[in-house]
Amino acid sequence: MPPAKKRPRSYDHARTRTAVLAQFAHVREAVATLTPEQLARPTRLGDWTVRDLAAHIAMALSRVTGSLELPEPCGPKPELALLQWPFSTAGAAGRITDDTMALAVDRPDLDALYEETAERFAATVPADAGDRLLPTRFGTMRLGDFLVTRAVELIVHTDDVNEAAGLDIPYDRQALAACTRLLADALADKAPGGSVEVRVPPFAVVQCIGGPKHTRGTPPNVVETAPLTWIRLATGRLAWAEALDEAQVSASGERADLGPLLPLMG
Repeated sequence: MPPAKKRPRSYDHARTRTAVLAQFAHVREAVATLTPEQLARPTRLGDWTVRDLAAHIAMALSRVTGSLELPEPCGPKPELALLQWPFSTAGAAGRITDDTMALAVDRPDLDALYEETAERFAATVPADAGDRLLPTRFGTMRLGDFLVTRAVELIVHTDDVNEAAGLDIPYDRQALAACTRLLADALADKAPGGSVEVRVPPFAVVQCIGGPKHTRGTPPNVVETAPLTWIRLATGRLAWAEALDEAQVSASGERADLGPLLPLMG
């Protein structure tokens, strides 16, 4: 019998909205200081420059307001659950790149773009109504769930900007927690089981991978790492073998090998 899946984690809509706005404000403040040389630097995202990446971050937030301005989809249930979202992103990579490049060309004034995006989001996205359905490029989703995906986008791409431009943009704690937890839960959903415990303190602990399940004491198979390291592993920014070699991950037990399961997002 396959292991039973746990009830999906819930996220407070108002707190997620606040966290998304806070993280976007951190990025906005940093982007305003970037020099032309920094904006032209390459990133770890293929051909994207820092300018392209900055435009994409604004686009990720404007997707929420744009969707809310459309009629609410019919139907009582969303087409895409939150835990399905990380696995759906790879299929949309081409369209996302095309939209990003178009926005970077159309809106060269990043200060104006960020100001408009923040004001529109604050005015349009309600502090409640997290169950409202809205259309996304991945299928209809609940507003509260889609906001969690925006926290993931903002945290992941804040890290990308920091790496490419040599910055130290801070990470909102609530946004970082939501990103860490969703990607940890996605791992447990992809490889259900109880033989390996994955710890990402202070935000997440999940069990995954089929096999003997421990019930008390120290688990025989444990993986532990820091939130940003976990996020880089889950999104393909860091390879499992490299993380082990550089002691960014501790893995004990014969089943504690997450390499075949990573990355989770394309």
